[in-house]
Amino acid sequence: MAATPAHKLRVLFVDDEAPIRMMMGLELPRLGYDVTICESGEAAIAALDKHSFDVVVSDLRMPGKSGWDVVEHLEKVAPETEFIISTGHGNMDEAIQAIRRGAYDFLPKPWQLFDLQNVLKKVADRRNLVNKTIALESRLKQVEGTTNIIGSTPGMKRVHKLIEKVAPTDSTVLILGETGTGKELVARRIHEMSPRHDAPFVAVNCGALPENLVESEFFGHRKGAFTGADSARKGLFEVANGGTLFLDELGELDRTMQVKLLRFLESGEIRRVGENESFIVDVRVVCATHRDLQEMVQKGEFREDLFFRVNTFEIHLPPLRERREDIPAIARFLIARHLKRATIPEDILSPDAAEVLLSHDWSGNIRELANALEHAVILAENEQILPEHLPASVTRKAMKGGAMAGGSGFQVPKSKDSKAKKLREIEMEMILHVLDKHNGDKPKAAEELGIALKTLYNKLNQYQAQSHAG
Repeated sequence: MAATPAHKLRVLFVDDEAPIRMMMGLELPRLGYDVTICESGEAAIAALDKHSFDVVVSDLRMPGKSGWDVVEHLEKVAPETEFIISTGHGNMDEAIQAIRRGAYDFLPKPWQLFDLQNVLKKVADRRNLVNKTIALESRLKQVEGTTNIIGSTPGMKRVHKLIEKVAPTDSTVLILGETGTGKELVARRIHEMSPRHDAPFVAVNCGALPENLVESEFFGHRKGAFTGADSARKGLFEVANGGTLFLDELGELDRTMQVKLLRFLESGEIRRVGENESFIVDVRVVCATHRDLQEMVQKGEFREDLFFRVNTFEIHLPPLRERREDIPAIARFLIARHLKRATIPEDILSPDAAEVLLSHDWSGNIRELANALEHAVILAENEQILPEHLPASVTRKAMKGGAMAGGSGFQVPKSKDSKAKKLREIEMEMILHVLDKHNGDKPKAAEELGIALKTLYNKLNQYQAQSHAG
């Protein structure tokens, strides 16, 4: 029943009876708790002004400052801290008053060690649940996909293998890759395959944090630590205690925060802004960046010692253009996600649309592909996705000699009948000209040509079939 070191509570124990203090000073650390012992309300209030605690266990009636005075001060400086009242003079009225003041529990003396142990275990479980909730909120705000990492190309097979190797360990991982390649998905997969999978996964984009608030976001702060700090707040490292903290865009951290991150990685200690004392949290750090950290080290923009510390195990994600064979499977997954369906028709993506996707360079990688398909799903209205449903930025290259030769995706068919060939060529040249004029927008081209959109598609399909036959 002892608290594990990874999730141990920081406990402030207050009692004016020396034997009880002595016993708690010995037994609670043995059970895995980080304990500060105080002999009076005054000492407890002073401790609260200097340190952070997860829970305060206080005697109610003491000479000088009472347990109620400690609770009142606690409500001002650290309202998120749980408190448990212990007293030998307890009665039902005091118990009710304690609960109304927000006490987690009320222990009438004489209580046994296992009574306190049971309550502390419940406090630890509750705080872990709160941390998971905060982590989930952070994850929902930032997540752009699921933990399905799709890919069967050699590069992606290597990524899968590396994830399987490193996930069971506590090693720091550095994920490299261009923007939009799915670095957060890899980090989350590492977490879910690790022994920490039941603990929080917290993701933060280092480049999106205001420069003057980065330290507070990471490590938390005490009430009044700086202008605007109207209440105490946990940092992301504390929220992720027992789990994984994913630091995306690591290269955006300034030198000051690089020093503080290095200190944590070497000691496991953090210190809230406005506090003098550090405390230990158990957090696995996974980092990611699209920048060349070695080049940044040479330019003096990134600390060399931090680079070596975060680069314990490296995973490189290939860009989408280097694994085009994976595009159809990724596209089907993204379409199903946008449609919120478990299954989708096999022909949901037309061959022509698939050809366009395969021909595009995808500088924005999977994120760009996801946006393009969301655009297409909206225009297709639950029907088959055709090339004209894709954004013009995607179809433009295909219409100008990429995968679709001649600017429209079709070559002029050849015929043994020279007269018929000429007529078809004239018609095709006109269609190609109008399509190029409208950047491949078939509805606009059909309108200018004075034909139905279906007729245009039929002609293009006929020309394509004849071209293949020729």
